[in-house]
Amino acid sequence: MAAGLLAACTGSDSSNDDEALVLYSGRSESLVGPLVERIHATVPVTAAYDKKAAQILEEGDGSPADLFFAQDAGELGALAEAGLLEPLPADIAENVPEAYRSETGTWVSTSARSRVLIFDPAQVDPATLPAGIDGLLAPEMRGKVGYAPTNASFKSFVTALRLTRGDDGARAWLTAFLANDPKSFEGNGPIVEGVNTGQLAAGLTNHYYWVQEVQEKGIENVPGRLHFFSDGDPGALVNVGAIGVLKTASDKEQAFEFVRQLLTPETQTYFATEVGEYPVVGNEPLPVEGLPTLEQLSPPQIALDELADVVGTDELLREVGAV
Repeated sequence: MAAGLLAACTGSDSSNDDEALVLYSGRSESLVGPLVERIHATVPVTAAYDKKAAQILEEGDGSPADLFFAQDAGELGALAEAGLLEPLPADIAENVPEAYRSETGTWVSTSARSRVLIFDPAQVDPATLPAGIDGLLAPEMRGKVGYAPTNASFKSFVTALRLTRGDDGARAWLTAFLANDPKSFEGNGPIVEGVNTGQLAAGLTNHYYWVQEVQEKGIENVPGRLHFFSDGDPGALVNVGAIGVLKTASDKEQAFEFVRQLLTPETQTYFATEVGEYPVVGNEPLPVEGLPTLEQLSPPQIALDELADVVGTDELLREVGAV
């Protein structure tokens, strides 16, 4: 598969390369590479991974990218605010529920994920788990919680915190959280691993990392369990993978078709069964029993477009010493 993906995404035939769209992907190759390979048969595409909206903003009209496949709504919001995204045709935008598409009509979600607290029941009594993130400030949680301050999903959570409590409220929470001696990690994967190996009592992460572990090892071999915050708490943020077409795209109709391919029943099933994320089109269930459905989650009532102020969140995280 890896060899096939390399051939599909880099293109060994120069004429194919000339015709292929350029996809910048903030989503990792391990998650979406096989999916990009599958779509390549219909819409030729050259994928470049580990890309950020900041690079496109810097490249501006000179960006070689035709599409941006983001791991986070905030990044696409930043591109939309900069006027770099092409409005999507109605048949694409209206295929996605209103809550999971941009109000600007320039990007749509492809899948959804919930912020959760993963915890080790041997170290944290499930009966004591808090309804919201303020419970993580309690003395009994001191030194027990992992977080990934440089991760885009954590930053979006902080943006949601700013939107729901204001900058002063977000600053106060972050300051108290850091004073409670949380453990910093480079990403969500190490947090999940730390909890499952008993080295960490709990951690802030995305639900699908745990789903993937359970799929791979079986639930009886995964000690960690998920706790979903409730009542619109900022810790219950539902964020999305999402995609937009750049105004400078060399072939906009082909770029639109690539977006359509991410919303087909087959692709939405892939996100559920292979990635462990919630589909945004259709009702494909997650492959682990007992998890809430997307409709049963209770995220904060904010529009995904509002997550665009990544710069302001970065400034706040630096100010409080989180990064």
